Amino acid sequence: MSATTATSGDGAHPQKISVLFVCLGNICRSTMAEGVFRSMVKDKASPYYDVIDKVDSCGTGGYHTGDDPDSRTMSTLADHGITNYTHGARRIRDSDFRDFDYIFAMDNGNLEDLERWRNRSHKLSSSKARVMLFGEFSGTNRKEVVQDPYYVGRNAFEKAFEQCKRFSTNFLEQTFLDIPKTTA
Repeated sequence: MSATTATSGDGAHPQKISVLFVCLGNICRSTMAEGVFRSMVKDKASPYYDVIDKVDSCGTGGYHTGDDPDSRTMSTLADHGITNYTHGARRIRDSDFRDFDYIFAMDNGNLEDLERWRNRSHKLSSSKARVMLFGEFSGTNRKEVVQDPYYVGRNAFEKAFEQCKRFSTNFLEQTFLDIPKTTA
């Protein structure tokens, strides 16, 4: 269901949705996606400002809990004008499946881990989250994964940024059909 079909009580705006981005350690890809997405929706001038509620990111593993995003993530975001992003890494928790409308995995391994987490927990019978691969919004008629750039280098961070920007744009345009397309 697109958000345009679920209106708020006054009927003026679609119901607000919340989005969670997930990778393995929550310092590279998911933080890149969160930073990009926030830059597109949390500015009061954004056409999506009134339709997006919570935006967050986390990891399937707790390896970096409390750490800042990787410096290459932050410098890539800064190179694209995103300079106000902050985050402390955290691990996925049961409440995320109730609190977020969309949970986007960066790759198939993350997606499998999320599905296993949800299926293993008996507390998640009230899960509202739609868990899916973020790359389903690639715009290429095929699912894409955001490869982990951690051991690859700077070019891989640029590739991750490009994918996150494209996937975010496509998700917003496909979810909120009544809002004019973005041009950036």
